[in-house]
Order: sequence, then C-alpha cells, then structure tokens
Amino acid sequence: MKKKKFAIVGSPVSHSLSPIMHNYWFKKYNINAEYIFLDTDKSEIQSVIDKIKNKEIKGINVTLPYKTTVISFLSKTINDANETHSVNTVMLDEKDNLIGENTDVFGFQAAYLKSIPNQEKKNKKVLILGAGGVAPSIILALLKSKIHNITLSNRTYEKSLFLKKNFKNLNIIKWNDFSTEVNKFDIIINATSLGLNSSDEFNNDFSNFKKNLVYIDTIYNPPETKMIKYFKSNQIRTYNGLNMLIYQGQKAFYLWNKINPEVDDELLKLLESKLD
Repeated sequence: MKKKKFAIVGSPVSHSLSPIMHNYWFKKYNINAEYIFLDTDKSEIQSVIDKIKNKEIKGINVTLPYKTTVISFLSKTINDANETHSVNTVMLDEKDNLIGENTDVFGFQAAYLKSIPNQEKKNKKVLILGAGGVAPSIILALLKSKIHNITLSNRTYEKSLFLKKNFKNLNIIKWNDFSTEVNKFDIIINATSLGLNSSDEFNNDFSNFKKNLVYIDTIYNPPETKMIKYFKSNQIRTYNGLNMLIYQGQKAFYLWNKINPEVDDELLKLLESKLD
C-alpha cells in the first residue's frame, strides 16, 4: 500500500517539532504514513495545493507566514477557521473539496484554559501581545472559554485595528503604553516572535505585574525565553508554547486519520529532548 504523505508548510519550518510528533503517532497507531517539512515560498503554495488535490499529499499543516494567504486557494473554510480567518490544517473532504480548518483554537484551550474554573474565567483580564499569525486563534479560544475582557497590543497599531474589525469587543492599547497597564492583567500572552532569537527581545517594562499573574509564551523553542526566565525568577506561573503545539496537532491528526492520538509521557520526553 502506498505511504500517505503529510507536511508542514511555511517559511521557515525547519524548527518545527510537528514532523517528530506526527511520525511518532503514525508509528504508534501503525499508520503507513510520513510527515515532512515543506519550506515553501509564496509562489509555491499553488503547487502544494495541487498535490493535495491530486492526492499526492493527504493533508498539510500551515504555519507562518501563510495562515491567511492559503485561504484563497481553498474551496472553503469551516468551523473556527471561519471566525479567525486563519487556517492551519488543510485536507480534502469526502467530495474532494479542499477544506481549511483551524486547530490552534482548540490547541490553546486544551493547553492552558481547561484547567481554569469557569467561575474564575469570567473575571480574568487578559493582555495579548502581538496581532499576527496566532493572535486571532487565541482571541477566539478565550471567548469560547468565557473570557471576554481581552486587550491587545501590537507593534504596528493599524494591525491591531484590523483585528478589532473581527472581534468588536477587543480593547486596543498602543505598544509603548502597555507597560503602565501591566498591573491590570491576570494573564499575559506573548503571540509575537519576540524571544525566538536572543537578538530580538522585548524592550518594554514588565515590572509592574500582578503577584498572581500567569504568563503564557506561544514560543516553544527555546523552551525558556528571556521573558519566561524573568517571570519564573519572580515566582510567576509560566507556560511555553509546547502544549499548544501538541494539542493543535492532536486535533489535526484526528481530522486526517479519525484517530484521537494519546499525548503520552514518551511523546513529551521525545519532544522536550529536541528543544534547544
């Protein structure tokens, strides 16, 4: 039987742990498939889409910078992808329509929000830093979890306003002003790429934080960004982006294979061993 092929599409993608995770699950569930990197230029997206249509590739995950770009190549978007206008999982349906879905919303909810009691969620105030890639998915995940007091700040102010068109009750604060507001928030989420490279870090002042703050960084490699180290040293609860990667991948795997794969200790150890 011919081996099924899946891929992660973006630029760059070599840092992604998705191939390790999906190939682990293929082996565990005896599925004759492989998951590969496809470092893709914008001009090559059509060619990748054609391979899915021709069934050379069974499905793809889409990462930066193509989560919105890919939409124009699809037959339709469904579920959370409709509300976020962001797609990270692509496949053919039973009628061979090219479908775009968003599993980042589920990934964020499962990784960080399920453990917060419902009663507490109503009163949480959240600050999201960054308006790109994953930001709309985080906003929708918060709203679906009944957290409605959401503020966003982005280096480019106009990009924040663009997001506000989709999420009317979103509060916007200018990038250079959020430091003075830090003490108002129960949860701060880094949805920027700041911290991915040591040369590219936050210059903002975070010292005015709440003592019971939770800090979430969507970056998972490195596992401890400068910001995570800073908050950890101040006894603040911190999370990196690894759990979000795992749970969005779990849902994508289910959509493609109709198997809900287990997130077991062996997988966690394997992924953690691959981090810098």
